[in-house]
Amino acid sequence: MIKGMHGMLFSTDADATRLFFRDVLGFPARDVGEGWLIFQMPDADLGVHPGDGPGYHVSFYCDDIEATVRELEGKGAHFTKPIEDQGFGKVAYLEAPGGLEVQIYQPYYA
Repeated sequence: MIKGMHGMLFSTDADATRLFFRDVLGFPARDVGEGWLIFQMPDADLGVHPGDGPGYHVSFYCDDIEATVRELEGKGAHFTKPIEDQGFGKVAYLEAPGGLEVQIYQPYYA
């Protein structure tokens, strides 16, 4: 029986990305050896969208995107685009170390 999902991000600076996720985004982590952090993620969901080929996208959702953006900016996070209404929710894009960009959004659906 499936009991969860493990995601993987690839970064050109994995150490900095791990510290960013732990220290700035505040995700709890456990060290599984030699600095390899595995993050214990909060609630999750998975969507499957039509596309031109196989691919993936990582996003994190919140209850109040304006407050979340302010809090993360206060911790030194850089957003690459302002908050926009995308129809399904309000969306912002966050730059993470190692060449990663992740979406943060406040969904309109429950």
